[in-house]
Amino acid sequence: MWVGLDEVDWAALKHNYGSAEDVPDLLRRCAGPDPDDAEGAACDVLNLLFHQGGWVCSAASAALPFLLRLASAAEVTCRRTVMELVARLASEAQQVRVQFLDPGWRPAWERALPEVLVLLEDPEPWIRRDAADVVGVCGSSGELTLPSLLRRWQAEDDPATRLDVILALGQAVLRQPAGVHAAEVFDLLHRLLNAPEAQVRLAAIHALAPNTPDLAEQRLELLLEAVRDPSVELWRHTTAMDSGAQGVQHRTAALFPGPYTGFALGLLRDHPAEEQRTGALVQAAGLLAQWRSPTSALLPRIAARLNDPACEARFRAAELLACLGPAAAAHADEVAALLGDNAARTTRKRQTVGEAALWALARMNDPRCLPGLIELVAAGTRSGFTSTSASYPATAGWHHAVLPSLPEVLGYLADHVERLLPAICDQLGTSTDQQVINRLCQVLAGWGPSAKAAVPKLLSLMEDNRNWDSAALALAGIGPAGNGAQELLLTRADARETHTELAAWAHWKVSGEPGPLLEVIERAAAQGSIPRPALRKLADLGPHAARFADRLRAMTTDTDPWSRVEAARALWAATGDTETAVPALMTTVQGLAKGDYLPVMLPAVRHLAQIGHAARPAAQLLHAVPRHDPRLRSSGGWRGFTQDEDIRTAVDELLALCG
Repeated sequence: MWVGLDEVDWAALKHNYGSAEDVPDLLRRCAGPDPDDAEGAACDVLNLLFHQGGWVCSAASAALPFLLRLASAAEVTCRRTVMELVARLASEAQQVRVQFLDPGWRPAWERALPEVLVLLEDPEPWIRRDAADVVGVCGSSGELTLPSLLRRWQAEDDPATRLDVILALGQAVLRQPAGVHAAEVFDLLHRLLNAPEAQVRLAAIHALAPNTPDLAEQRLELLLEAVRDPSVELWRHTTAMDSGAQGVQHRTAALFPGPYTGFALGLLRDHPAEEQRTGALVQAAGLLAQWRSPTSALLPRIAARLNDPACEARFRAAELLACLGPAAAAHADEVAALLGDNAARTTRKRQTVGEAALWALARMNDPRCLPGLIELVAAGTRSGFTSTSASYPATAGWHHAVLPSLPEVLGYLADHVERLLPAICDQLGTSTDQQVINRLCQVLAGWGPSAKAAVPKLLSLMEDNRNWDSAALALAGIGPAGNGAQELLLTRADARETHTELAAWAHWKVSGEPGPLLEVIERAAAQGSIPRPALRKLADLGPHAARFADRLRAMTTDTDPWSRVEAARALWAATGDTETAVPALMTTVQGLAKGDYLPVMLPAVRHLAQIGHAARPAAQLLHAVPRHDPRLRSSGGWRGFTQDEDIRTAVDELLALCG
């Protein structure tokens, strides 16, 4: 097994953590008599040679023959982990750019392929499955791999291994040169579409789909029958999918192009298995997170799951209706019926169905959410709502079903300030948690002048050095009604300590006196360019900021898009210069016209709408945005839905103002 191991100059090779001199000892431990130590060593080798992928290191090329010797030895207890590493490396080698692929990998793989093919004949079914998976994901041509896969298919009697072999045949037959067996393989796969076993039929569709893009739609009912059949659990024993019903649903949904709803609608039919019903909601959510058009077709089926016997299904249905927000308002009565549902998910946060219903009603602007939210604010205790604002990546076909923070929920209820304010004011007066106070002050700032009844509490907070900045932010949002704080704010602005800029800006917002803010920004500008937060405050000053025009005009070409956008807005507000401001803002929204979205685009479009008719070139650029079906988002979870709503609302306003 170890012939040639010590002849390799491992110290000269690299893995993810540096020199590969530690690899030989780990490889030897993989073959050791202690199963736990062998498995630990195998996991360490996997981490060193693969970690999170992104490249194929030189140590991987040198280790490959020894990995395959380990995988071939029946007495080695960690064979599966070793095969997992080989599969990951073989797959990654096909995906990384050439500069991230060790030059020695391809020749090493060519020498190793015969040993991989031998593993297709291993006595252990799970090794045969692993070998089929490796052959499926590697880059070797069909001419080299199809004969062995066909022999395996003809001899194989293990049901799960047969599925892995089918998928490997579908992958290998597409790699050129495919060789003389290609026609035989395609003929076999088409015949398997009519096999008596539901999962064999499903595997055949997965194998053929890359070469026949509309096959999934043509065989929709066959797919639904297989995915919803109890025998779908067979896939848990495969290597290629290694998942139960929900994983198979997800992999199968990926076969359908674009906003196709037929598969999700089929999954949403009633089913006795909780995993199937919950998985159907997961797939519907993934589709809706990416596309807008399926909403009308899927909404009634999603709402029907509000009465599901499973807590997770009810939670996901309510949470998804919250994401859809106003579009789901017709189902508010059904959501309100869940307000008392205290069934909790099995997640760490233990979110309840009732909390998801509160969130959904808040997004629908339905006042029936108010008593529950007031109770949560007044209690000040932990709940299933996140403690801080969280963001998740936008992943195609996937939706993160999570609740926002309680302040984020309150932010959507500006129409109900009068009922919510007493509980918030009580918390501001009694809470000792600075994070709670800070977040509630942010809510008040967002509500603006309608939150003026909170001013007395905010003035009290101003006297506490720990909370004055949170109170100042809220008072700035409320505006002139907070003028009782102007002396305290002025003292802070003159102190030339931390947060003086915030104090000066809040003083301007409550008093209308620009002098202190101009002085603070002058000091900041003297150090170089105007900082981005100061740009936002400078725009509020309007013509009072005209003295900064030259500096702002120069910053409209800044490489940082946020600085460019805020400088353009401040320049327009100070001078009315649209000839500079509009083109600068348009450079930021160019991608939006093509369906791309970045968070900086939202303020850019809003600023263009403020400019009005002079921004007509931008309106012409973005005129087709309302018709884009893909959601305009950069985040996953509920935030992706609200990003899409917000940017479309801003574009609609721009188009209306520009005629």
